[in-house]
Amino acid sequence: MKKTILYDEHVRLGGKMVEFAGYLLPIEYTGIALEHQAVRDQCGVFDVSHMGEIEISGKDAIAFINYLFTNDVASVEAKRMVYGLMLYPHGGVVDDMMVYKYNNHHLLLVVNAGNKDKDLAWILDHQQAYDVEVVDRSGYYSQLALQGPKAEGILQSLTKYPLHNLRSLTFDHLTMLNHDFLVSRSGYTGADGFEIYGANAHIFELFQLFSRLPEITLCGLGCRDTLRFEASMPLYGHEIDETINPLEAGLNFAVKLDKSFIGSEVLVAAQASGLKRKVVALELIERGIARHGYEVEADGQLIGHVTTGYMIPNTTKSYAFALIASEYAALGTIVGIRIRKNLVKAKVRNKRLLEKKYVR
Repeated sequence: MKKTILYDEHVRLGGKMVEFAGYLLPIEYTGIALEHQAVRDQCGVFDVSHMGEIEISGKDAIAFINYLFTNDVASVEAKRMVYGLMLYPHGGVVDDMMVYKYNNHHLLLVVNAGNKDKDLAWILDHQQAYDVEVVDRSGYYSQLALQGPKAEGILQSLTKYPLHNLRSLTFDHLTMLNHDFLVSRSGYTGADGFEIYGANAHIFELFQLFSRLPEITLCGLGCRDTLRFEASMPLYGHEIDETINPLEAGLNFAVKLDKSFIGSEVLVAAQASGLKRKVVALELIERGIARHGYEVEADGQLIGHVTTGYMIPNTTKSYAFALIASEYAALGTIVGIRIRKNLVKAKVRNKRLLEKKYVR
């Protein structure tokens, strides 16, 4: 089992450790509901050092990533981030990721921890025709996510860099604690905040400082999942995987079908013929909590399954995302979720469970 550079700190500070994607990481510190609300109202910090980082450099870097990636990196300015996916030829998802564009010859891909070996192999398998160098940087970087409305003020106290100039989905290098860090205005919570990359020892030092500040709540993986769910962000293995394409998942904004990439022909055909199934948001009308894998029924037949479900912390609202047959995906449609032996009524609703407050 792998450990991040912060493992001993998590244990010392009372984190409840669990296995996730081959790493021992805290699921919670003071409790998922408290940590969730701290990010919404104040500020929380997460250890996300398990994520993978892959550098692509060379004169063909843009052509190469645009061949692998559903979104268009060529049209984006330097020091911006792009969300998108790598697909198999049949349209299923290899992984979703953020691409950091330094310039036309230098990119950093941030990939899911559980997929990074598979992702690296996939990238290397397709690089032969391109003049690029691919380097796994995962062992060098550790990463913190500082999330919440007070994140900017806290971080600004540590650097001379004018953070108000760093807008949503942009990044730059800045100095804190006399060390260089890569900092982006981004996150996986739906809150304003920053993702901070640095050498392992430097992230260790920064986390120690954060852990001593009373205005920062230490957060675990548990509330990271409830926060991303409330913000309607997909999770690999749930809303997307090798059997679910990004159009079915509702990620059209990250798919540019006017360019060619691996899997694009299948998506063009699927869009033309009409999607047979879609990921939708469900609001439970009756009492219950839907969980991943629970069956969804309508008209006496199985129409799909729940991909993620929660009662949103600190509310009485129970929601789910579900992959269901498209004929039942219209807003307001009533379906049933099989929770144990009971068929619990739920209504298809829009995916906006949270009003996001990004700094544009």
